[in-house]
Amino acid sequence: MSVLIVGGDHLGSIPKELKKLGIDDIRHVNGRNRSVIKKGMPMSTDLIIVLYDYVNHNLTDVVKKSARELNIPVIFARRSWSSIYSKLPHCLI
Repeated sequence: MSVLIVGGDHLGSIPKELKKLGIDDIRHVNGRNRSVIKKGMPMSTDLIIVLYDYVNHNLTDVVKKSARELNIPVIFARRSWSSIYSKLPHCLI
C-alpha cells in the first residue's frame, strides 16, 4: 500500500508506525513547495494524509481537488500518531 503524507517538516515516528500496519511505500511532501503537488499526485497512491496544522488553505484545496479526480481517500489529521491512527480506515487497522 502506498501513502502520501502532505505537510509537516519532520514526521517523527509516523512512518515507522505506518510500516507496522503494513504500509510499505510512504512518500512525504512538506507542502512548502507548491509545484510538487501541482505536478500531480502519484498514480500509485492509495491514501493521502494531510497534516492540517502544517499546510495552508490553498494547498489543502489543491490536494482535495487532485484526490477527488483520482478517487483517492484523504485523511485530515494533526501531526501526531494518535490523531492519524484514529482516522485511518478500518481496513488498515
